[in-house]
Amino acid sequence: MKKEGISFEGKNVLVTGGAGFLGSWICDVLVHQGAKVTCVDNFASGLAKNIEHLKIKFIEHDISKPIEFDEKFDLVMHLASRASPFEFARYPIQILKANTLGIWVALGIAKKHKARFLYTSTSEIYGDPDPRFIPTPESYNGNVNPTGPRSCYDEAKRAGEAFVKAYELQHGMDTRIVRIFNTYGPRMRAGDIYGRVVSRFIEQALSGKPITVFGGGSQTRSFTYVTDEIEGILRLAALDEAEGEVVNIGSDKETSILELAKMIKKLTNSPSEIVFQPLPKDDPRRRCPDITKAKKLLKWKPGVSLEEGLRKTIAWYEANL
Repeated sequence: MKKEGISFEGKNVLVTGGAGFLGSWICDVLVHQGAKVTCVDNFASGLAKNIEHLKIKFIEHDISKPIEFDEKFDLVMHLASRASPFEFARYPIQILKANTLGIWVALGIAKKHKARFLYTSTSEIYGDPDPRFIPTPESYNGNVNPTGPRSCYDEAKRAGEAFVKAYELQHGMDTRIVRIFNTYGPRMRAGDIYGRVVSRFIEQALSGKPITVFGGGSQTRSFTYVTDEIEGILRLAALDEAEGEVVNIGSDKETSILELAKMIKKLTNSPSEIVFQPLPKDDPRRRCPDITKAKKLLKWKPGVSLEEGLRKTIAWYEANL
């Protein structure tokens, strides 16, 4: 954390999904800052090796089922959810549960302990935004297909936000919601169902397999390196002034998927051919956040360029694949 005065030293923090990609990075920073961390994860998509180096309390548990704690928490952070589009078709019910039943359980814990609550929502709640609202501000209500193939995730996250606001309204809880845009970096899982676009392209490039681009590759995303994303999330969690806020945390630079594929192919010196496959239904055409609120409220903006972040990520995959 770069900003003076933002610290979790001495805080007791519960992180659901703490063995996952973002969750384990959050646990890392919290432990480094002197927080006492309890991590709950059922390893649906998280990995034990992500947290085995940390001195934390770990409980293997599905957060969509009730759980009781004796110790008092100062902060509850709900990150538990599968997040890869390839998981949407295979595990839609689990994804729905994590962001409805799971957040209900997590909010209940925070309410009982009078703890601050942070929910990691997603840019997916915006669906396929109207081009007039790109960059997309937090005030945009979204263009989402409630019965489409992505609905288990984007509608569940929207429901999760509604749960947060309901507890804030009815119980006066201190809550905050972060809407995360495409984040990448070390520890992001590769593989058939877990891999997202960056990890999938890197894995394909390093193994010499065809790099598979959906559609023509003109669709855009905003890629944020994991350390930038974690800093933004933790600033939102730490600042008293952020109570009740909903904040986009992501890069404000759009990159097309084809540009990304070409960049990864070049950075890996890969002989892989770039091939094109049919575009999945409801795949958003553009994605880019308006981060004005993050800049003003959190004094945050991304600092790692896409090329620099990809170099670091590729180096990690070379060592760990």
